[in-house]
Amino acid sequence: PHALGLVSDIEETRRLAEFGVVFLMFSIGLEFSLPKLLAMRRAVFGLGLAQVAATIALALGAALAAGASWQAGLTLGGIAAMSSTAIVSRLLAERLELDTAHGRQVIGMLLFQDLAVVPLLVLLPALDQSADALGAALAIALGKAVLALAVVITLGPKLMRAWLGIVARRRSNELFVLNVLLVTLLLAFVTGLAGLSLVLGAFLAGMLISETEFRFQVEEDIKPFRDVLLGLFFVTVGMMLDLRLVLGEFPLVMLLFALLVGAKFALIALLSSAFGSAPGTALRVGIALAQAGEFGFVLLSLAAPTRVVPEPVLQGLLAAMILSMLATPFLIAASDRIVMRLSGAEWMLRSLELHRIAAQSIEVERHVIVLGYGRNGQRLARLLDAEGVRYVALDLDPERVREAALAGDAVVFAD
Repeated sequence: PHALGLVSDIEETRRLAEFGVVFLMFSIGLEFSLPKLLAMRRAVFGLGLAQVAATIALALGAALAAGASWQAGLTLGGIAAMSSTAIVSRLLAERLELDTAHGRQVIGMLLFQDLAVVPLLVLLPALDQSADALGAALAIALGKAVLALAVVITLGPKLMRAWLGIVARRRSNELFVLNVLLVTLLLAFVTGLAGLSLVLGAFLAGMLISETEFRFQVEEDIKPFRDVLLGLFFVTVGMMLDLRLVLGEFPLVMLLFALLVGAKFALIALLSSAFGSAPGTALRVGIALAQAGEFGFVLLSLAAPTRVVPEPVLQGLLAAMILSMLATPFLIAASDRIVMRLSGAEWMLRSLELHRIAAQSIEVERHVIVLGYGRNGQRLARLLDAEGVRYVALDLDPERVREAALAGDAVVFAD
């Protein structure tokens, strides 16, 4: 829209592209489980809360020092506190770093940012209202959010296993895929009605399915939808960049870009270190989350009508946010070199980590994959057990998979 003018309605395109982020977070949710999420509570509610609160506090202090209002500081702080779930999660998944020390911290902080969006979505548009009206709206929004999360977490696992079991027994791959899409979009819709983000609902859907024996097949079935729509999301990010604005306000845009990326990197790295992370881990977390996020654009659009922040500053911040997202793949690709240069102890820590990975790999070598767990597959599995050879069996019969799991056999629902 800002170049050849081939696309005029970027808002409709961006709404469609948001479903790419929804399916991405659904895939990430498949890698987690409720026990694993509870184990990450320090990263989510400790480090994540500290990052959002510290970012808003710094922005408030800077705004007051510059003679601006506290409403302007709160607005800029809330926008700057968000990082890009879509870009960072995708890059960490491609680099196989989701289950590393810094990957778990990054995902935990991104999850808390998604939760923090709920009160910010209420606060920012109402900054020009009275304190009583603002407090009542915030209390209602938080109450709906807590109720929705409680219903999903308590009732979700049993319903999910029962429903997917019924669908799987029909032996129709198309029906199974359609129901996976239904579950993903339905939970995203429910959390959206409660004032939460669509992304959080999709993550919960994936996390609930991860508790079932269907997770591996679901992960394969969702990939085409995720990849196509996520590609469209990245296209829409580029479409938002107005090069004429960047060139016309180049000093302001570069200043805001440097403040956004530099301050977030330093703050997040310091917080991660304060929570006990190794220097290399803290630096990697800071690099991964130094950019702006998708929800930052949403908050910025809500804050614009209140006029608590001057319009030129908002436009310059928008350009700086887009540039920070475009720079993220290059920063994460260079993260190893950056960390090696900034942390002298990183060489030794990486050597020890490689030794540990090699030792674990040796332990799981020479395992067998059994395709089908019918009569012959079970006989083969018993023979492998007798010979002391590890195996993993794949089968598309949900009843057989469930019975095998109850018997302690390594069987998963997959094609």
